[in-house]
Amino acid sequence: MTEQNISFQSKEAQLVGIVRLPEGIKPHERRAAIIVLHGFGSNKNAENVLGPCAVLESLGYITLRFDFLGCGESDGIRGHLLCMDQVHNTQDALSFLSHHPNVDPQKIGVIGSSFGAAVAVYTAAVDPRVAATISSGGWGHGERKFKGQHPTPEAWSAFTDMLQRGKEHREKTGQSLMVPRMDIVPIPKGLKRQIVPGSLQEFTAETAQSMFDFKAEEVVAQISPRPLLLLHSSVDSVTPTEQSLEMFKRAGKPTDLHLFGDTDHFMLAEGNQRVWNIVKDWLAQYLPL
Repeated sequence: MTEQNISFQSKEAQLVGIVRLPEGIKPHERRAAIIVLHGFGSNKNAENVLGPCAVLESLGYITLRFDFLGCGESDGIRGHLLCMDQVHNTQDALSFLSHHPNVDPQKIGVIGSSFGAAVAVYTAAVDPRVAATISSGGWGHGERKFKGQHPTPEAWSAFTDMLQRGKEHREKTGQSLMVPRMDIVPIPKGLKRQIVPGSLQEFTAETAQSMFDFKAEEVVAQISPRPLLLLHSSVDSVTPTEQSLEMFKRAGKPTDLHLFGDTDHFMLAEGNQRVWNIVKDWLAQYLPL
């Protein structure tokens, strides 16, 4: 395995990442490559990034993982994460990878988990260079997602009040209101072990507003006729399962949806063989080496 520490420009900032080449690749051989996107406030060393990279590399794919703007080792304001900035980051990662001497620029896929899944879907919809897309535990409608994550009247009122306070704070002070991670996306105690060290624990209220306004489901049909694979836990305790169901309804062909009852939100970090058998078969059909 050859590992290359890389960086590239995006939004006038330097983003840091790692390209890994599988065993046996020849100096001028071009192969299919896959960009692996991390989740909300996480970084390139999260288990639901490293796990997929290891599997994909064992299959013979080149992988690129990187820290989004404001995350990990990349430049940017800590905790100020805007959805469209991350789409732009992913497009710039595509540009970088398409010029790598071992990458076939016509065969670059994107896989993401949670927030990264939503960004993967939106990026593929607006950028035809994405050859294949995999979304794991993703979401397509921010407002509806948040309603599922803050289901009681009291929780929903607290969340929307926070958004309003954020706007007022910005208008009065010119500064962002910082909000605890769990006030935006609650995670059950048993899953908090999946939050990798170095993950952000506070975010600007603008981050939450950006997610609230983000609607990948409105553009998902534009991915067709390129392939899309939607993976979701049928008992997801973080992102409501209906988010992937609705994207499936709106997507064009070929789109596949798989629900798993024996996984939870961080399924790509769990090493579930049934999940990976489906991913492997799908890649063999739609993004062959």
